[in-house]
Amino acid sequence: MSLFNGIRPELLDMEPYKPGLTVEEIKARYGLSRVIKLAGNENPLGVSARVLEALTQSLPSAHQYPQNGSPRLKAALARELDVDPARLVVGCGSDELIDLIVRVKARPGLDHVLAHEKCFSVYGAVCLLSGVEYRQIPRDEGYGVPVAALAEAADEHTAVVFVTSPDNPTGDAPSADELSVLAGALPTSTLLVVDEAYIDFAWPPEQYSLLAFLDNLPNVAIIRTMSKAYGLAGLRVGYAVLPPDLARAVEAVRIPFTVNRPAEDAALAALEDKDFSLSTLDVVLKGRTFLTQALTRLGCEPLPSQGNFIMFKPTRPVPLVFEELLQRGVIVRPLASFGFPEHIRVTVGTQEDNALFLAALEEALAHA
Repeated sequence: MSLFNGIRPELLDMEPYKPGLTVEEIKARYGLSRVIKLAGNENPLGVSARVLEALTQSLPSAHQYPQNGSPRLKAALARELDVDPARLVVGCGSDELIDLIVRVKARPGLDHVLAHEKCFSVYGAVCLLSGVEYRQIPRDEGYGVPVAALAEAADEHTAVVFVTSPDNPTGDAPSADELSVLAGALPTSTLLVVDEAYIDFAWPPEQYSLLAFLDNLPNVAIIRTMSKAYGLAGLRVGYAVLPPDLARAVEAVRIPFTVNRPAEDAALAALEDKDFSLSTLDVVLKGRTFLTQALTRLGCEPLPSQGNFIMFKPTRPVPLVFEELLQRGVIVRPLASFGFPEHIRVTVGTQEDNALFLAALEEALAHA
């Protein structure tokens, strides 16, 4: 037992984030030469050639600090999104930005943060670390995002409302109209944060994103990541489009140099590589339809998804199916840790990976 007992009591039982299994782990565990990972919602095409070139050119400067606040990337994002650069903050993944928004906006002991149940665990983790009360609202029937219930639950002490759209792990995406109504129904001091980590895969995008409405919605912030559609999950780059006053406050309190130089150079190259982005979208949209239809034929119950993943209920218990898939070299994500013990999430892969997954799943479902 440690002799040091100065840790805040509410943090003693806090569990660290549990990521999915890695390819190397499963190869070693089962003696496999080939393993496909469809568990992390990563880009099915890997890394763009232009990003690899940018990284190669950037590495000799790794001994130098980057420009604080990533002004080059901020300017490029402002052009890409057609937003005022004063609204933009770049971070080490979207997680850093979630943390900063809660720290800047919510007053410990006075305010609380709202989200729905069975959502991204980081929302609750940063509230706990910040000493801010975290409240969760039950999901709608069919696991939908409870937009109306969130509006009803908010009061003058609600500092932030988090909505993930498209939602992970269900793939549900409230429409932009629904989110606009939610923003208007909230107290004027409440910030609606729409986590659009998977918005690049929602179709049509203008039906779901609030980006084009921000000038008329002063209490809305949008968070995005370059981990998914841009293939930069290992480099940790995210950004937020915030009300200008909030952006200034976040920039003032943030730790300096959180986005490293190679990551910024890679992000700039990724924004310029439109062919890679279009190819990624094409693979995901076609693969999502293919997997949804195939899972239904196998007797599983897939949920409609606007993400690059599908949540489904298999015909056998999840632990058994998960283990059978691992033995066949396929990693998916069981969802007990999300609060969905009867479901699995599978990332949309390449056509070849999707076919290998379905063949393995068919065997797993038939195995007695």
